[in-house]
Amino acid sequence: MQHIPARSPSTASTRAAAHRAMALAALHADSSLSVRLRRYNDHMTIARTLESQEVAA
Repeated sequence: MQHIPARSPSTASTRAAAHRAMALAALHADSSLSVRLRRYNDHMTIARTLESQEVAA
């Protein structure tokens, strides 16, 4: 029987950093300006929420 290693738990700060990276990537995407801005704002909102949850905890 083969043991499947467990994934390391993602912390809020790791997820927030990932969303900040996705936000920056959205700005450089090959899409219209309105789409790029909406995606950027959506990811930054999630990142800010995760960071505020981490501070409150």
